Amino acid sequence: MAKHRLFLSICLVFFTLSCSPEKDDAPALAPDGPTPYELKIPQLLPKSYVIPADNPLTVEGVELGRHLFYEKKLSGNNSMSCANCHQQEKAFTDGKALSLGIDQRPTRRSAMSLANLLWFNQFNWDGSASSLEAQARGPIENPVELHQPMAEAVKKLQATALYPPLFGKAFGSTTITEENILKALAQFQRTLISADARYDRYLQNKEMLTPDELDGMRLFLTHPDPSTNTRGGNCGDCHGGTLLSLRTFHNNGLDEVLTDKGLGEVTGRATDMGKFKAPSLRNIALTAPYMHDGRLATLEQVLDHYNDHLRYNSPNLDPLIIEASNQPQGKTLRLTAEEKRKIIAFLHTLTDSTFINDKRFANPFK
Repeated sequence: MAKHRLFLSICLVFFTLSCSPEKDDAPALAPDGPTPYELKIPQLLPKSYVIPADNPLTVEGVELGRHLFYEKKLSGNNSMSCANCHQQEKAFTDGKALSLGIDQRPTRRSAMSLANLLWFNQFNWDGSASSLEAQARGPIENPVELHQPMAEAVKKLQATALYPPLFGKAFGSTTITEENILKALAQFQRTLISADARYDRYLQNKEMLTPDELDGMRLFLTHPDPSTNTRGGNCGDCHGGTLLSLRTFHNNGLDEVLTDKGLGEVTGRATDMGKFKAPSLRNIALTAPYMHDGRLATLEQVLDHYNDHLRYNSPNLDPLIIEASNQPQGKTLRLTAEEKRKIIAFLHTLTDSTFINDKRFANPFK
């Protein structure tokens, strides 16, 4: 009798397994879900940052985002990816005044560096996106940039052998959605952390700067005060802290007549017209040309602008710029040629060679 029951049990198990629905080709999902990503914050960078509760960093999500960042199927004609305008060797810029989209038409503004976006909460030159998830949609759907509806991107990725399993591992479903494309791109970009420049090593007493670089650093950080004979370059007023950006918006005197209203176009406030984000100056020697429209080709031209070419009739010109001069009652900075040279020497210490060569951020298709 016992043998009979054992035989029936074996048959029942076999029958159940043989009648189970066929599995799809996607690999089985990990029983515990995706693996939390261990985000290592460098010693000198702020410890406070916000990661959306509905999009935590995971190993699988970041890796999916890296693939999507370099994926040309996100463009309408399969010719470009995010990485075309954000190249790792240029600190995720592209070396152009205005980037070119898939139809070779120039975009409206210069491509910004993607370093250390984890600590920002307003994105683009005009602050028009309040999250990296929201920001990622813009370039994909913009008719001058990648020029593709998100719904079409979903269809193209779903039809591949590569992406459904990657989405399954990252988000628990092999059905690709617009939301999860944007989430994965945002996850990858939050890991693009730069904090291993010579300047960082100097601050940690691991490396010395040259006398010229040290003089340039002091000028960079100092607001000038002629009454006490304190000379300064006034740079730190907008590009201070270890992020080398105070994450604020300013009109820095480029134009008297505003053809691009910047932040004011987003907020509609008259007091915001002509204001643009003060970007981080980390890796600044790699990210030429400069300003929101790339009009200044070199760091020397940038210093010349603040020293000699400010438009004092520009609407909403920043007060920190108006009253910053190394001469009593002076207009513009009035730095000497030697002081400008030293500031530029310091700016070159902000280049992070580790960041631009980190294989975790590189093209996975190569």
